[in-house]
Amino acid sequence: MAVDTQQRSRSRRVLAVPTEPIWRLSVEQYHQMIRAGILTDDDAVELLEGWLIPKMPKNPPHRLSTQLTREALAPLLPVGWYVEDQEPITAEDSEPEPDVTIIRGERRWYLERHPAPQEVALVVEVSDTTLQRDRTSKLRLYARAGIPVYWIINLPEQQIEVYTEPSGAVEAPGYQRRQDFQAADTVSLFLEGHEVGRLAVRDLLP
Repeated sequence: MAVDTQQRSRSRRVLAVPTEPIWRLSVEQYHQMIRAGILTDDDAVELLEGWLIPKMPKNPPHRLSTQLTREALAPLLPVGWYVEDQEPITAEDSEPEPDVTIIRGERRWYLERHPAPQEVALVVEVSDTTLQRDRTSKLRLYARAGIPVYWIINLPEQQIEVYTEPSGAVEAPGYQRRQDFQAADTVSLFLEGHEVGRLAVRDLLP
């Protein structure tokens, strides 16, 4: 009897998935929900392509790689750039919170808004359980927004995937070029097309 009850419960959950089109949120509607207190800092979600998507919990290797990357990038940046971690950027239909971001200007510039894609030189996602999402929906939205360089620090495969040459707002957005760097390699950091430093991949991995 208990097994039958569990099976019926699972069936109800499957049937509860909407079969009709679901209403997407605009960035402004998302901001209104935050201002109204409908969404708070305790709600682990982000707006991706108009959908509210749950953010995955971060395990210790993910946390460590994020902080190692942030600390390694910061000393390489020239005046007029800074590094941020796990904070929003505002695109046309999304407000992702990349694990690490390099942003133009000074922090005080963004007192009343989040950085826009044209003010971002690099986004980094540290991927373990989120690898599929980071290679699909995150990649699409970053490419659509024209963010020039996208890194996936791929923890399961112990490599960094570097995506460049974004397509912009086309029907099927993506990056034209992908390069994979293994633990023994070094990866270059480019700002506005100029190399400003190199990092050992193993230094960014847990």
